Amino acid sequence: MVVDRVAPSTEPLGDDRPVPAATHHPSPDVPRPRRSRRVRAYLGTTPSKLLLVAFALTVLSLVAGSAAAVQVSDRARTLDSLLTQVEPLAYASQDLYSSLSIADAAATTAFISGGLEPADVRARYTRAITDAGQDLVDASAGIATADYTAHRLLTDLSVSLPVYTGLVETARSNNRIGYPVGAAYLREASTLMQTTLLPLAEQLHTAQAATVVQTQSEFATPPWLSIGLLLASLAALVAAMVLLARWTRRTLNPGLILAAAAVTALLGWLLIAGLISSTATGNALDQGARPLSTLTTARILTQQARADETLALVRRDVSARYHSQFVEHLDRLQALLDEYDHSGMQVGEDEIAAAAAARTAWAQAHERLDGLLAAGDWTGASEIAVGPGQLDSAAFFFIADKELDAAIEEARAELRGNLVRAHSTLAGLTPGALVLSALAVVGIGLGLWPRWREYQ
Repeated sequence: MVVDRVAPSTEPLGDDRPVPAATHHPSPDVPRPRRSRRVRAYLGTTPSKLLLVAFALTVLSLVAGSAAAVQVSDRARTLDSLLTQVEPLAYASQDLYSSLSIADAAATTAFISGGLEPADVRARYTRAITDAGQDLVDASAGIATADYTAHRLLTDLSVSLPVYTGLVETARSNNRIGYPVGAAYLREASTLMQTTLLPLAEQLHTAQAATVVQTQSEFATPPWLSIGLLLASLAALVAAMVLLARWTRRTLNPGLILAAAAVTALLGWLLIAGLISSTATGNALDQGARPLSTLTTARILTQQARADETLALVRRDVSARYHSQFVEHLDRLQALLDEYDHSGMQVGEDEIAAAAAARTAWAQAHERLDGLLAAGDWTGASEIAVGPGQLDSAAFFFIADKELDAAIEEARAELRGNLVRAHSTLAGLTPGALVLSALAVVGIGLGLWPRWREYQ
């Protein structure tokens, strides 16, 4: 009996037909749990630790070096701005006030003299007006674009100064030919000077002097952030050398030693330069900016007192208004000089003593002047106010003003000398910080790369 055998079908299986288990193939991808275990296992190996140490040391060295470069560059730029813009502007504004005050005093003196004013008085007025114009130019050149207050003050000064000089020239012309209307023009000019020009100049100087003090105060401390980062970088390098000695059984690593030496050099450079610069900036503040501010205020009070004295004669003041203002200004001047003498400031000590003595003698001369004016002796009072006598008001005023001006110049020289010292100390430190931090990174690579290769 023959049994028919059915041949196996050669038709492909349909999509809905189950595939035998034997036909399944394993996926080429590594299962996720196994992959994470391998990653954790690798992170625990010495090569991965070396990579992590190298990355951390590199980042810390670059951050420390960059922070040092940025801080030093910022300090150098600020000191340069102080030397070339902020301080010259403050000095120009102080000089502007003095020039305007001297011009007004000279104009008033010329009027009190009567008729044709003395040649030296006229020359003093002309020189003071010329200096005031130059000070306006200097101040305008040093003001930052965003300093709208200073720009407004300078604009008002520039507009008012020609008006003042025009009134003075009109008063002078009428005074020379004996017209009494000249006194009215001079009073108008003096009022403009006392109520507009001088207050504007004082506001400008006060604002700029405060900027000098504030800027120096911000930079009178060492760059602690950079110093701290460099110390952290050095400590990390030392710790890395200890760990590497444990892992590799090798005591010394030339690459890491090179990196540590570069960081140490940068740290030492920054400490020395930063401390010297901060000390110089602090000296500029204590022996320059602060004395300069006090001395400038003292000189302004001196010139205000002189204006009160001469205006009392020009306006034939019988109300004692200008005398009261004169006494108030001299009292404030004496208090300021006494405070300066007991403050420990060493700049201009001899000049301050001479100015204080002149102030006392001036007050005594003014008492004589005020007595004559009260008695109606206008000519005698005018002689004491503007005459050439060595024991009269004019002589003592010029002594006090001259001594204060000399003290101001000494304080300014101290200020600028310390700023120059602080700025020059930082020279080369910014590029040096970048170079040394890059050298530290190279040393890290040279020290860790061979050790990492040993495990490959």
